[in-house]
Amino acid sequence: MKADQTPAPKILVLASGSGTNLQALIDASRERDFPGEIVAVGCNKPKAFALERAAQANIETFVVDHTKYDSREAFDGALMAEIRRHNPDLIVLAGFMRILTTDFVRALRGQMLNIHPSLLPKYTGLNTHQRALEAGDDTHGVSVHFVTEELDGGPVIAQAEVKVLEDDTPESLAARVQEKEHLLYPIVVRWFCEGRVQLGSDYVLFDGELLKSPMRLPDSE
Repeated sequence: MKADQTPAPKILVLASGSGTNLQALIDASRERDFPGEIVAVGCNKPKAFALERAAQANIETFVVDHTKYDSREAFDGALMAEIRRHNPDLIVLAGFMRILTTDFVRALRGQMLNIHPSLLPKYTGLNTHQRALEAGDDTHGVSVHFVTEELDGGPVIAQAEVKVLEDDTPESLAARVQEKEHLLYPIVVRWFCEGRVQLGSDYVLFDGELLKSPMRLPDSE
């Protein structure tokens, strides 16, 4: 690093499962011009494959097993202690399947991103692909948003959409949406690390201007 360069923003990723979005972020972070560094990966499940992905990339890992705590507040307190230990600039939720307490979210306001498999505000919560099919939607997709107290309700930064096909199943639709997730999340994380994206009171600032609607990655199919 040259003397006149500031350290790259530090990224901490939280995951619960296989970690495919984590892998997309790891791959992106290896690009020579990527403006951030993944310093740690945390999981709430000791056997999550995301931990293996991080270890293979020589990234420090930690586990805060939610089954060891008798309340959400106690779990969040332990998780916050691990986060503070690494002092990240950005926390990225990548398939982290825990609902975080209000105090936790407020403490990290503007520093935490989540990815959700729907075109928010449609289909917060679970089973988004099934719900999109049952509703007869023509398009479906994925959203990256700032985390706020409202579940999947924080201001949306960017979205990517896919066409819903006549013969789609929840599984086939999920697979195509996931491909978009792996493209979109690294882009938004890059924007954050470059200082291009910030959270206002209840809106997104992009390059210092109010983002009136989410940035959109069109369907290339």
